[in-house]
Amino acid sequence: MWIGINSLRIYVALTAVILYNEVERTLGGVSLYIKENRMSEKIPNYNYDADEVLNDFKSKFAWPKRDEVQAVVKPGKMPLRLLLCALITAVVGGIAYYMMLPALNVHDTQLYLFLILLVAVFAGSFFLVCRANKKAERLEYVKKKTLIPVVIVAVIAVVMLVGFLVGATIFRASAYSDLMTVQNSDFDRDFSDISYDEVPRIDASRAKTLADQQLGSLSQYKSQYVVADATTQINYRGVPCRVASLQYADVFKWVNNTKNGLPAYILIDVVSQKVTVVNCVEQFGSGIQYSPAEYFNEKLIRHLRFQYPTKLLDTPNFEIDESGHPYWVTAALTKKIGLFGGTDVQGAIVTDALSGESKYYPIDTVRKDKSLNWIDVVYSDQLLIEQYNYYGKLKKGFWNSIIFQNDVNVASSGNGYIAMNDDVWVYTGITSSKTDTSNFGFILCNQRTKEVRYYQNGGAIETSAMESAQDAVQNFGYAATFPILLDIEGQPSYFMSLYGDSNTVKGYALVSLEDKTVVGTGLIDTNSDAKALNTAVENYINAMKDKGWIAKTVNAADYVKDEAEIATAGGEQTGGAAKPSATPSAPTDSKTVTGKITDIKSSVNDGNTVYYLQVDGVYYYIRVTDCMQVLLLQKGDTVEITPQGDAKDGFAQAAAVKAK
Repeated sequence: MWIGINSLRIYVALTAVILYNEVERTLGGVSLYIKENRMSEKIPNYNYDADEVLNDFKSKFAWPKRDEVQAVVKPGKMPLRLLLCALITAVVGGIAYYMMLPALNVHDTQLYLFLILLVAVFAGSFFLVCRANKKAERLEYVKKKTLIPVVIVAVIAVVMLVGFLVGATIFRASAYSDLMTVQNSDFDRDFSDISYDEVPRIDASRAKTLADQQLGSLSQYKSQYVVADATTQINYRGVPCRVASLQYADVFKWVNNTKNGLPAYILIDVVSQKVTVVNCVEQFGSGIQYSPAEYFNEKLIRHLRFQYPTKLLDTPNFEIDESGHPYWVTAALTKKIGLFGGTDVQGAIVTDALSGESKYYPIDTVRKDKSLNWIDVVYSDQLLIEQYNYYGKLKKGFWNSIIFQNDVNVASSGNGYIAMNDDVWVYTGITSSKTDTSNFGFILCNQRTKEVRYYQNGGAIETSAMESAQDAVQNFGYAATFPILLDIEGQPSYFMSLYGDSNTVKGYALVSLEDKTVVGTGLIDTNSDAKALNTAVENYINAMKDKGWIAKTVNAADYVKDEAEIATAGGEQTGGAAKPSATPSAPTDSKTVTGKITDIKSSVNDGNTVYYLQVDGVYYYIRVTDCMQVLLLQKGDTVEITPQGDAKDGFAQAAAVKAK
């Protein structure tokens, strides 16, 4: 029994020793395996500090380095992925085209930028669709494949760079100087028929002010619309005018009114300073549906782009034909030098502002077709002056314009407009390329035909003449407009209007081109506008007589125009085509009209405030200077009006107004 127990003990002990050795051997092997395979971190070690544990954790999420990626894996379903990229590019490209509106023309820099955008969108979408941002092995594949878009962008950039270089003035000076043909002309012959009472008396900014004032007096328009910033100088039925479209006061007004379009446009006679709001709905049966003020497809430039996808388009000009019908005239441009240089006009697109119907005319047709003579602005003043500057600076070579500057001249700063031969001509002086106080001569540029005439009549630069006119009335603080040249007794003379703080005409001035100290002014104080104009001419002729430039026998009174004719110059033509927005008609047969005032409006005409009193459906108008009592009248007051003639289109002039 004892032997059996001892034997059992010995067996258990031996077994324990064997198991201990086996476990020790196994653990030692595991330790060696872990050590050899660098995986000891998988076995918890509570001796690590916190920073080691945190850094170890971060390392598990670190993006592998390029040299650690051993394989380049092509994503599956590649045709489907490419199709998805193409669809994304098409959607983004369509939106970009709708906003950018590039011409499908190699001469348009916008087209190249648009193509670069498409390539960038495709490459970006390919990166995301292939999930290269998630899987490192796919990133290397995408990088290799996107080499093609990079090459395409590089090629586009090289084409643009070469296009700019081959059109640079340093290499193509002669071509730039040939963009414009300039002919010498005779001042006495061309200007002999231009009378001082027929030239524009207000410029673009003052015309806009008058238009704003007129629109503000019309309650049905003023809360919904404002006058567009741009106005176009035109000849309308032989009268210099500016015409302006309306635009919506804000986006909410656009939402409320876009269905019917813009209801009217404004015509400003720049000679008589009369302003007329033309109601297109009443005149032509529809509002202006296409304009720069619209959004989406009715926006004018987008409407034109969809009709003429390959044309380079200039800024559209708002014009009217002889019947007063509104149109947009847009110059179609071309590049004659290299890819992007030598801008010129190749034709004009005439768009009906009401229906949106457009028609393209080559520039030769615009010049020769008499039915298109109503078009006044095809060549912008900026383009004409730019081309003349090329002509004046580069006709003897690029380096001459930089170093020697022999016979180098440029247009002076600023320009005006003259109506001649039923066209609008841009006027600007010609001076040296350096800062100067005198002109060599001046040019006239036809905005419809690009005919350019040079007059070698040197003298004071325009800004100097303006300062001289302002000095003559410095106690009033009036400012002068950019001058226009006239022929007064054979002497080239600057004509300009004088303005006060209210941005209305306060008088006129004439300054000699040859000697800026010879000045004649006439102010609108208690005198009428016509009287002030005549006074300026009389004073100027007397100043020239004092200088001995003209004979003492010259009678200034011979130059004075009939004041009634000056006051109504252009009035009949303007009123005949531009029907007011309110057109009730009620002829008056009696010598006086008595009734209650149902509406009162005011405007500034001929530099004077005019009040319009509506009685029995007719607006009777009278100047404040002729009847100060109108300032005290209010809606609902009973008045006795003495009409001056019958009512026409709901308007009649009043000789006198008395409160009852």
